[in-house]
Amino acid sequence: MKDILQQLEERRQQARLGGGQRRIDAQHARGKLTARERIDLLLDEDSFEEFDMFVAHRSTDFGMQDDRPAGDGVVTGWGTINGRMVYVFSQDFTVFGGSLSETHAQKICKIMDMAMQNGAPVIGLNDSGGARIQEGVASLAGYATCSSATCWRRAWCRRSV
Repeated sequence: MKDILQQLEERRQQARLGGGQRRIDAQHARGKLTARERIDLLLDEDSFEEFDMFVAHRSTDFGMQDDRPAGDGVVTGWGTINGRMVYVFSQDFTVFGGSLSETHAQKICKIMDMAMQNGAPVIGLNDSGGARIQEGVASLAGYATCSSATCWRRAWCRRSV
């Protein structure tokens, strides 16, 4: 059992590195914070609960199957600000320039849907180079997975298509 827990913690540590230490250092050299550092500054101390930490993209085109970082370029979850619940997503520029993939978009949609269900605000911290070109239109189609009929994304998605 200890081996399994140790393996899980190792996977978590790897996921927390996003695109790796070299890219984190490059982010800091530009005077920018990482996705997790931004969340840590925004939310109350130790209140962040991350969702979908191990989600990875499904693309196999252009050699993408060989590079599947955990989290797929966006950190999502909930926490508190001054004791009030908020949902948050923060794009991780260290992973493919924070570019939007299908699973990346689905993680953001999930957070937005959960926020609507619970009547809590969503805070999005964007740091992205745009859509992930290797996935084509599938990256943008991820936003069309909205489950709520009143969600603002439904209207936005219809206008964008």
